[in-house]
Amino acid sequence: MSADTIVVGKIGTPYGIKGWVKIHSSTDSIENIFDYKPWLIQHGGSQLEMTIETWRWHNKGLVAKFDGIDDRNEAERLTNATITVHESVLPKLENEFYWRDLIGCEVITTKGYNLGKVEGLLETGSADVLRVKANPKDAFGQTERLIPYIDGQFVLDINMVDKQITVDWDPGF
Repeated sequence: MSADTIVVGKIGTPYGIKGWVKIHSSTDSIENIFDYKPWLIQHGGSQLEMTIETWRWHNKGLVAKFDGIDDRNEAERLTNATITVHESVLPKLENEFYWRDLIGCEVITTKGYNLGKVEGLLETGSADVLRVKANPKDAFGQTERLIPYIDGQFVLDINMVDKQITVDWDPGF
């Protein structure tokens, strides 16, 4: 996978005998995966650009048919392949950011203590959570901190220019 691509989903098992496959979407609304084109399929160390012929809902999930994939055997070869797209196909945001943009940001308390860097985000249902990897010589002995992403309460400022997030958080947690 190249640096200018992002993962938007994964191909599941074949569906039926005519080349359809199940699609596992990582987009916020799962059907939005079809808004991003072209798909770059990562499988077995290679990348292949593929076009969706058609798609539809099946139960609570999605199934799709690729151009040129016309039987179950061909579809089966795509099982577990990663679906990526070029970053450039994502909508540009004004005064906002994507979650992926927060990864690598330094997290600093209001009192200036460096808690570490954002390593990822967790969706918990009630509030998303910043997963912060602590500095190796953390004075509080922490290796990781989980900070609820609650704007204005714990997360006070995000400076994307300096890649820095200011939080109201006790370093001992």
